[in-house]
Amino acid sequence: MASAYLTHQQKVLRLYKKSLRHLESWCIFRDKYRFYACMLRARFDENKNEKDMVKATMMLKAGEEEFWTNQHPQPYIFPDSPGGTSYERYECYKIPEWVLDHWHPSEKAMYPDYFSKREQWKKLRMQSWDKEIAQLQTETPAEGPKSEALPPARKEGDLPPLWWQFVTRPRERPM
Repeated sequence: MASAYLTHQQKVLRLYKKSLRHLESWCIFRDKYRFYACMLRARFDENKNEKDMVKATMMLKAGEEEFWTNQHPQPYIFPDSPGGTSYERYECYKIPEWVLDHWHPSEKAMYPDYFSKREQWKKLRMQSWDKEIAQLQTETPAEGPKSEALPPARKEGDLPPLWWQFVTRPRERPM
């Protein structure tokens, strides 16, 4: 699947966020970090209204090169982020939604509100499935989708395509 191109603004915002994250790794003390973060923001703000795209692109390239030379050798990685110590730690607890179909009626009786709502969702899914797939087929370009983003519902009262996976997604962390 081909991914969408990033706009100039998206590239600048990603550079800014990356720079702030690496600045956190360089500056341990909060007051020192805040000072340098404000200085970094001022550098980005003084060029934010640049209209000449050639000059803006050159500044972005220079900023990325400066980031590359000044990046931290061992940046802080959040535990739940890729490469972190807890990344995908709880994946073993995430079970697919269809497992709930095999619960015993006595187990389902412990959560009557959820399972009654779930039955309504399943009926609604069966009713809306053909419309959702038809919408996806008509709105997907012949050469394939440009991004992973799904289209919204187009008519009042319709559901967006593949809404089921968001309604029934598992909890992010077990309690």
